[in-house]
Amino acid sequence: MPEGHTIHRHARDQRRLMQGKALAVSSPQGRFERADTLDGRRLLDVEAWGKHLVYVFEGPEPRRVHVHLGLFGKFRRHKVPAPPPRTTCRMRLVSETHAIDLVGPTACELMDEAALARLLARLGPDPLRDDADRAAALARLKRTRASIGAALLDQSVLAGVGNVYRAEALYACGIHPDVGAASVPGAVLERLWDTLVAMLRRGVREGRIVTAVEFAKGEKRRRVPRREAFVVYGRRACRRCESPVRRWLVRQRWAYACETCQPPPSTSS
Repeated sequence: MPEGHTIHRHARDQRRLMQGKALAVSSPQGRFERADTLDGRRLLDVEAWGKHLVYVFEGPEPRRVHVHLGLFGKFRRHKVPAPPPRTTCRMRLVSETHAIDLVGPTACELMDEAALARLLARLGPDPLRDDADRAAALARLKRTRASIGAALLDQSVLAGVGNVYRAEALYACGIHPDVGAASVPGAVLERLWDTLVAMLRRGVREGRIVTAVEFAKGEKRRRVPRREAFVVYGRRACRRCESPVRRWLVRQRWAYACETCQPPPSTSS
């Protein structure tokens, strides 16, 4: 499933291409009901909240399209004239210059203001949004009874953090995923938040996740192989100290930790 930086990058890129333009909107697959009611309307904005995208179209009451890519959703971009859409295309947006096809999402639906408010109420602060409430995010982490590794994947605690960022941010802060979130000192949680913000913003800029920054600097970072881009995620040995990396399931996703650099709860001071 795409992590938050990918969703924010989609929002940024699609705003550049289509914001303020009247779009041809269709659902070649036919599974986006009432897509025709948006046809010819001007796109006012594309916003990202965590792993969710919301398109806002003009109207007496602005109309919103909620998209969640899930595990299999993808966007495909074409210059006009665009090729015929695939039969699996849930939504096609076309301006005078570009077409964007949405294929295989978990959700693509019209959403009124009340429904959007309910969605956002279920999400925690998004580290990539300028309006993110840092204090509220830290308070949510302090209130949870879960481990910090579980809490970071709970979208009601923080929105947009996925498995790679979980592993790499916890490593950068020396926190073991099994440590109780409520037991992490406030100053360390502040550092964790700031680390996530920096990593996610870098991901938006570069279009990929490279957290082993000291091993892949400058332009070489754009070419570094994925297997070399991380310090602990997906690795057998810690990139820094070469100790074995432990792998186990937390919230049904593989967690990774170097238990030399990230002492587990039983041995942490």
